Amino acid sequence: MPKIFSIYVNIIDNICVKVGRFVMYGVFFMMFLLILSFVTRNIINYPLMWIIEMAQFTLTAYYLLGGGYSMITDDHVRMDLFYGKLSAKGKAKMDVFTSIFLIFFLVVLLYGSISSLQYTLEYKQKLFTAWAPYLWPIKSLMLLGILLMLLQAFSMLIKDIAKIKGIKI
Repeated sequence: MPKIFSIYVNIIDNICVKVGRFVMYGVFFMMFLLILSFVTRNIINYPLMWIIEMAQFTLTAYYLLGGGYSMITDDHVRMDLFYGKLSAKGKAKMDVFTSIFLIFFLVVLLYGSISSLQYTLEYKQKLFTAWAPYLWPIKSLMLLGILLMLLQAFSMLIKDIAKIKGIKI
């Protein structure tokens, strides 16, 4: 395999690992928000209207930005009807086949997220709630997360092709 593929795989894997490890601490922020919501609503009797939406935004950023990291660590959901019984090369062949569908899906999502972000920026879109936050920050993170997953899907595809050919990357 050309050296450019190895460089690409190393760069994308490092970016996704760093982003994933940073984002994993978002769970603690979300827990803080939910505990704060409980305290302000049930103990102080002064509910804050922005907390639940902020927790939803945090969760959205958490799973979208962590997608590439979960692909690297092989923690994503996989239908294991016969995949587990395959050899390493057989698994790589199956992954190459399914990567085609994954990449197509992520390209469609990326296209949709770009147009959604453009719409949001053009019309200064807000949520129709009492808090009424702007949507561009979460839609920007959505775009970044989908892009990282797409780049990681290509990285995984390159690694699987190398595994099939018996080349170490």
